[in-house]
Amino acid sequence: MSESKIIIATNNSGKLLEYKNAFSSFNFNVVGLSDLNLNLDPPLETGNTFLENAEIKAKYYSIHLNEIVIADDSGLVVDSLNGEPGVYSARYAGDHDDEANNEKLLLKLQNKSDRSAHFVTNIVAIKPTGEKMVVTGRLNGEILKKKRGINGFGYDPLFYVPQKDKTLAEMTISEKNSISHRGIAFKKLMNDFYEWI
Repeated sequence: MSESKIIIATNNSGKLLEYKNAFSSFNFNVVGLSDLNLNLDPPLETGNTFLENAEIKAKYYSIHLNEIVIADDSGLVVDSLNGEPGVYSARYAGDHDDEANNEKLLLKLQNKSDRSAHFVTNIVAIKPTGEKMVVTGRLNGEILKKKRGINGFGYDPLFYVPQKDKTLAEMTISEKNSISHRGIAFKKLMNDFYEWI
């Protein structure tokens, strides 16, 4: 099979790096939205679930670009906050601002003893024909009271994984991909992707 282009519907460089790492053993040219000179406004993520938002992004870019597009929506779900930040994870404190989001999360958890949480990823791959593939990944953990680690992005410095005795931000990309919600979803995607494509 010659090298196929796969468009990842993200401008997040950290997320794109994780996708490139996941696809590294395959013969695909993996590009993000920032690699393309697009004159498109991004779609509004109006879904009530991670899956709905991933589908909105994948369909939108696949139709406009006439290419295979992979989109995901991921988020943090904190049990004692009734599922917050949920689908608003990236914009929990307003605009996309990791530092402000982490500060808001710590503030809301300040008087909570239950700090259990999980990350969820829904990945949707879609062809220009509309044919799609959907996978889900989940990672359980807990929210620390202060940040640890310098890798990753988003809530990674606060998300502690007990079985690794590390936060996601203390892990290498490979280590994180082997256990993370997105990594689990990547594995599911890779299992059937060649056959699907």
